[in-house]
Amino acid sequence: MLKQSLQQKQLQRLSPQQIQLMKLLQVPTVELEARIKQELEANPALEEGVEIEEQDDFLDGHEEDRDESLNEFNFDEYLDEDTPDYKTSIRNHGADIEDKDIPLGAGSTFREQLISQLGLQHLEEYDRMLGEHLIGQIDEAGYLRRDLNSIVNDLAFTQNLVVERVELENVLGVIQTFDPAGVGATNLQECLLIQIRRKMEIVKDEVRVASMILASRILEDHYDAFTKKHYSQILSKYEIDEDVLKLALDEITTLNPKPGNSSGDISRPVQHVVPDFILRIRDEEVVVTLNHRNAPELRISPSYKEMMETYSSGAKTSKEQKEALSFVKQKVDAAKWFVDAIRQRQLTLMKTINAIVEHQNEYFLSGDETDINPMILKDIAEKIDMDISTVSRVANSKYVQTPYGTFLLKTFFSESLSTDSGEDVSSREVKRILQDAINDEDKKKPLTDEKLGKILNDKGYHIARRTVAKYREQLEIPVARLRKEL
Repeated sequence: MLKQSLQQKQLQRLSPQQIQLMKLLQVPTVELEARIKQELEANPALEEGVEIEEQDDFLDGHEEDRDESLNEFNFDEYLDEDTPDYKTSIRNHGADIEDKDIPLGAGSTFREQLISQLGLQHLEEYDRMLGEHLIGQIDEAGYLRRDLNSIVNDLAFTQNLVVERVELENVLGVIQTFDPAGVGATNLQECLLIQIRRKMEIVKDEVRVASMILASRILEDHYDAFTKKHYSQILSKYEIDEDVLKLALDEITTLNPKPGNSSGDISRPVQHVVPDFILRIRDEEVVVTLNHRNAPELRISPSYKEMMETYSSGAKTSKEQKEALSFVKQKVDAAKWFVDAIRQRQLTLMKTINAIVEHQNEYFLSGDETDINPMILKDIAEKIDMDISTVSRVANSKYVQTPYGTFLLKTFFSESLSTDSGEDVSSREVKRILQDAINDEDKKKPLTDEKLGKILNDKGYHIARRTVAKYREQLEIPVARLRKEL
């Protein structure tokens, strides 16, 4: 038997304005411009005002200079009490749903280039169909990751075609002759072999051809020893000296492990870094400003103001007038929220960057990484009296242009370590010392993590071997065995 009951609960929910602000806060400059353009096109009540060059007066904290148009009309006076609230409200997506626009590009894609080359081959219609199916299975790196037996089963179940594996192998052999060299390989070893054999057909120099032949044999017969850099095994097997082996290895290192990524696919969007902040040094002081592209001047459309005046001067008794007024209120409210979110974004960005500059003032004056102070998200959040998640949204997607280069804000955040003298230093300083030590090492006998840890300990940084390994991985440096060279 069903029972009915009433329950009261207190739930904390984000308002549409807060959701909009969070979304705007985490986007970089280029995406912000696209978002503003989208809003201007969708909302006729929003207009772009006169563009100004400097926003310093506003961003210094003069929040009271608001656009008077935002509070000029009191819509409640114009709406009758019988107008339902849902007709004037905006239903946004949930907080966990983000709108993602897919950029469209012109030009031919990687697969289209392969299909075009397939069309130049003298193949039967049946083989051409198999070729198109195989090309559809090739990933962006240029590899055929799926096993041919699985593809045979796919054709049988999806297209009711009984295909022999040898037929697919023959067509795949044709595809592997396409450009870029190495495309259609099933693994890295096959990819490198295809490329080195293609080069052997072109190069005429006898010394290079001999090196390529040796390189081909190494890849075919001793690939495991090559990947693990067990060069002593290869030297012993072929009874050659290190200079001959080095020439062969040099030929291998010129090959492309991802041929698909070098195909010139102009349909992929190109990401350009646009700094959100401009940092300059003036009279030994750090001055930071917001990129003016982050501070657009937006306002409520004057035509909508006139429309409201027209409605306020007459009686609103017809259904059409009420619906029109509801529409106007909806658009103006949305415009108000958007303008306020943009301005709140500007204020939050400036508060965050000013706190970071204050904390890292010595570094920004000198440009020396050893002057970077330990800093975590919590430090900045406490300074600006905001939540850590807000600081994280700013730091993870915003760039600052400095006299020493353009950097992502999160690169200035680092853990703290203690030295022998008890001084707290940034982990970024330790990483720089680690990088310098690896750059200066003997590549024939690269430094292990234990030896790197000893170097750092001798300099006064007490770091465990596992911490050295963590920092090395963050610097994207391989282990000592894989850094070994002849």
